[in-house]
Amino acid sequence: MDEITIDDFFKIDLRVAKIVEVSDLEEADKLVRLKLDIGNLGTKTVFAGIKKYYDSENLLNKMVVCVNNLKPREMRFGTSEGMILAASDEESGVYLISPDMNATPGMRVS
Repeated sequence: MDEITIDDFFKIDLRVAKIVEVSDLEEADKLVRLKLDIGNLGTKTVFAGIKKYYDSENLLNKMVVCVNNLKPREMRFGTSEGMILAASDEESGVYLISPDMNATPGMRVS
């Protein structure tokens, strides 16, 4: 695995975000569309491959960590403006990374 410097790490803008809207994409096997509230930084639309692991109603109002400065990516269903962080492996599934309960949207993660 390639090592990065601390300067490389600081290029990544990790922020606390609140999922304020979830859209189930019927034509997608893995993806859901999420609208994230990132506090005073606004909102972003993110597509996440978590459909198999999370019910839409359980995602609403969930706090997550997002990569806020990821270059937008055109996808079949629209533009994804970031990425949410999750841990995964082939045996256990996918687990969203959530901040502690007093974190608020827009807080920087470092």
